[in-house]
Amino acid sequence: MTTLLFIILSSYVVTIGILIFGFTKMKPLSIYETVPKNTFSIVVPFRNESQNLPLLLETISHLNYPKDQLEVILVDDDSDEAFELQHYKFNITLIKNQRKSNSPKKDAIETAIQQAQHDWVITTDADCQVKTNWLQVIDNYIQQSHVKMVASGVCYIPRKEFLFGFQNLDFLSLQGATIGSFGIHEPFMCNGANFAYRKDFFYELNGFTGNEAIASGDDVFLLQKAIKKDKKALGFCLHKQSIVQTKSVKNWNELFQQRVRWASKSTEYHSIFGKTVAILVFLTNLAWIANLLLFGFEKISLSSLFTFIAIKAIVDYILLKQTALFYESKLSWLLPSLGLYSFFSTSVAFYSLFGSYQWKGRSFKK
Repeated sequence: MTTLLFIILSSYVVTIGILIFGFTKMKPLSIYETVPKNTFSIVVPFRNESQNLPLLLETISHLNYPKDQLEVILVDDDSDEAFELQHYKFNITLIKNQRKSNSPKKDAIETAIQQAQHDWVITTDADCQVKTNWLQVIDNYIQQSHVKMVASGVCYIPRKEFLFGFQNLDFLSLQGATIGSFGIHEPFMCNGANFAYRKDFFYELNGFTGNEAIASGDDVFLLQKAIKKDKKALGFCLHKQSIVQTKSVKNWNELFQQRVRWASKSTEYHSIFGKTVAILVFLTNLAWIANLLLFGFEKISLSSLFTFIAIKAIVDYILLKQTALFYESKLSWLLPSLGLYSFFSTSVAFYSLFGSYQWKGRSFKK
């Protein structure tokens, strides 16, 4: 193993080790018997989701939360298909997105917030499903922590094939890094499929002003603004009932396009720690490939190649395992996924710097 590759791997191990430590510092929420206090406007931007929306709304209808303390605002972002609103036992509104920027989702959320009747806005996606005590747990967390912004967990609805196993492991690593970063008080990621904030805090942060040109990032960039304003105002709700389930993508092209969209936000991180993590992940995956090439050209020994791969796999496994335990997820297809991941991740990283990506039937440039 060359000196440079050793330095990269060592830095990666230390950084992931910090996230693993941060994860252990996060204590699961203890639920107390409290009267539901907060009111929520559940905002769901959507485009061509007529099959998924009824499933989401069905799970919302079963929420163990006072119906007069919640509302649902569906924001139709220029769908090609019609969606007819059925009768539900909670307040639900269907509105059209008012486009004004390069980011359809940010525009949809702002459109909804202008009509939101309640103190808290909580965003989720049309292909998600929520648990019965979702809002009850988040309300309990808010009452205990007195925060103004809450990130919560997201996981995939289980499937069996390799494509699911691969993206599930990748997603678990992101969730593990998110929880770990909150544990060391250096959060730099969250997921808009399960993200809540006070409406007045959103306006205090000037909403999405300043990053309208970037199509995605309705979650991360708002989080960054909150950190800059008041780091103590945000937290992560670590409780199994606060987890939202979402669907995994159906083919490799969709997965690649989705990950490119996600990766395109990393260059805009304000967090030094967040940028460091992103750079080290990229360099270590690149180093993984470089080691393989060096071995192929007989520049390093098999033991050096195996040592590099084994060390990276072990530290990755520890983070994945502790995350999977919390999300009650299986680490299916682990070994082949670890082998493919460096090639996939490096390709995504390079493409995200220069290429465009497809999202909801539209093309977006970096």
